[in-house]
Amino acid sequence: MNTQQNIRLSITDNMMVHEDSLLALSRRISDRPELAFEEHYASAEVAKMLENEGFAVTRGAYGLPTALEAVYGRGECTVAIVAEYDALPGIGHGCGHNIIAGAAMGAALALKPVAESLNLRIKVLGTPAEEKGGGKILMLQRGAWDDVDFSLMVHGATGQQYSCSASITQAYEHLDVTFTGKSAHAAAAPHQGVNAGSAATLAQVAIGLLRQQLKPSVVVASFIVSGGAATNVIPGEANLQVEIRALDNEDWADAKERVRDCLRGAALATGCQLSMEQTEEPYAPMLQDEAMAGYWDRNLEGLGYSIAAPEGAMGGSTDMGNVSQFLPSIHPMIALRDCKAVMHTADFAQAAVSSAGDEALLNGALGLALTVADVANNKELVARLRQQRQTRLSAGTPAQHLLAVAAGD
Repeated sequence: MNTQQNIRLSITDNMMVHEDSLLALSRRISDRPELAFEEHYASAEVAKMLENEGFAVTRGAYGLPTALEAVYGRGECTVAIVAEYDALPGIGHGCGHNIIAGAAMGAALALKPVAESLNLRIKVLGTPAEEKGGGKILMLQRGAWDDVDFSLMVHGATGQQYSCSASITQAYEHLDVTFTGKSAHAAAAPHQGVNAGSAATLAQVAIGLLRQQLKPSVVVASFIVSGGAATNVIPGEANLQVEIRALDNEDWADAKERVRDCLRGAALATGCQLSMEQTEEPYAPMLQDEAMAGYWDRNLEGLGYSIAAPEGAMGGSTDMGNVSQFLPSIHPMIALRDCKAVMHTADFAQAAVSSAGDEALLNGALGLALTVADVANNKELVARLRQQRQTRLSAGTPAQHLLAVAAGD
């Protein structure tokens, strides 16, 4: 048996040692769901587990109270394993972030005893506010991935097990739009008013007509939050919420500008003032690294999963997309077998702590760890990753890169 085979067997054995504690962590996080930037309990539990296993842990990392960084090893190649742990309003862990956190911990702990053999430095990044707020983007801008050669995480899902390369996500931007006009009595002096409600209606109509001219991979959704309170009052203010998604940056940039033209046109037509504000950092599309995606798929097949053809597999949006735009990364999905619950529902939150969820967590952790080992054992790939890191750092800061991505450059 060669060295690589011994390392893989050691990783598998290490996983078995930690299975019970990983599942217990998953349940603790699930039982106490916390919203974006409020994940104090979950981040503390993750930090405590890593500290107990000898990782050097920084709590409140990169200026975010519920972010963490944990490092083990002195190898020349650094991997960042990403954990998420925020929940959804009203339905708890309906996206299964307890699985993500548990799988990240499992991968890190399985790799720890073989880190020296792999010449590996392991970094775990606990990232808050994936559902809303873009915690990874803030951490990326502040240097969390600057010393990293490659990064990866795994997300639970239902349905077929798709290949990693098929797990694509959409770019995402959310706008808070306000039209400001002038209130007036709708019967006595309507001509003195400037109707903000009409501006919101025109914007909705314009966006609706625009959709026919957009590619099927572009999604624009909007709704009017407020546009008047009484029939006898010309509304002086109206609020509209808009989100714009696309599968690549070029289509996204085009759609963002065309939607803004719809909003500007509605303001111009009604005489209203227009303000548009991004409510959070825009999410970029996910770029799956081909080499790492191939390793992941083969490892999942080795764990008994049947990998489906890539056609038709598509996710929502994630701030891991921004990380992937900066350095080689993967964000595969792992199927909860025989589970039909839809993500972002209370049913999926229950499934995430069922036997199917437990299996996905443990296999996801093992798949991540084996993939990291495959990368680390590929000397040519490691050399490429390290050279890419040097090129990134000499070309500019992550913040500058992300600003270009958000602008569609």
